[in-house]
Amino acid sequence: MARTRLDVVGIGLNATDIVAQVHRFPSPGGKVRIQSLERQAGGQTATALVTCQRLGLRARYIGRVGNDEAGRLQLASLRREGLDLRYLRVVPGATTQLGFIVVERASGERTVFWHRDPRLAVPPSDLKGDYLGSARVLHLDGCDVAACLRAARQARRVGARVVADLDTVYPNVEGLLSHIDYLIAASNFPPALTGIDDPFKGLAILSREYKVQAAGMTLGRDGALVFCGGRYYYSPGFVVEVVDTTGAGDVFHGSFIYGLVRGWEMKRLLDFANAMAALNCTALGARGGIAREAAAERLIAKGRRRVNREYVPRRSVSL
Repeated sequence: MARTRLDVVGIGLNATDIVAQVHRFPSPGGKVRIQSLERQAGGQTATALVTCQRLGLRARYIGRVGNDEAGRLQLASLRREGLDLRYLRVVPGATTQLGFIVVERASGERTVFWHRDPRLAVPPSDLKGDYLGSARVLHLDGCDVAACLRAARQARRVGARVVADLDTVYPNVEGLLSHIDYLIAASNFPPALTGIDDPFKGLAILSREYKVQAAGMTLGRDGALVFCGGRYYYSPGFVVEVVDTTGAGDVFHGSFIYGLVRGWEMKRLLDFANAMAALNCTALGARGGIAREAAAERLIAKGRRRVNREYVPRRSVSL
């Protein structure tokens, strides 16, 4: 197998999404008419890597799909984007992961219902040969912990940085954390793992306990907060006209990885990732609004931010 240039390898989830738009979410027990219905490719790691690829990086995706129509749609979408798919496996008889996403047009907020066939789990045995190649970054969502742990250990040995997007406390995920360099989790993850609701304390504990170089969380419309090098960095969210928030966190992570490969400092990393995430929210679907670098830079230059004082960094935190 010929060795090709790689910037980033990702291991984790892909999904085929059914996206339904409604004017407003109904009250419990109510019903509402669907205004539009579309089928689109998405998924946590797959969308992050598509973002990397569109920004000019060379990305390899490692995951699994079923041999059904949804799997064929996902494969076709990733091939169109130019991702390296030599380690993607098609599982006979399995059902490709499904996401049913209801988007409220009035606010752009979405509710996600999902199902994943257990046969889509990536085992460590799928990680054969030179699967990391020349990659400088390994990206993980932690869903298949054993495979992620094997890859993270090997990435550390070859000098690649490990980035993780965790939104669920998967069984045994604590064993993975000490092998992560940049943990940018969903806002629910630190309190679920540490039992600490205070975001500043929670991130400091993650950094201290697991020796994570940068421990952070995405905050939706409020931006992102990161603890790195003994200090906090808060990047407020950008004000845009929101159509659909689906995929914003995935695009954030892909853009963060792009900045890492470019060698940017943390403040610029977070501002750029926030801008890219915001722009993705201006179109329907997980990948509907992935922008070019220049568009994100223009949004940053406008400086229209939504500062939440709750997350403005403090000088110190008592643990």
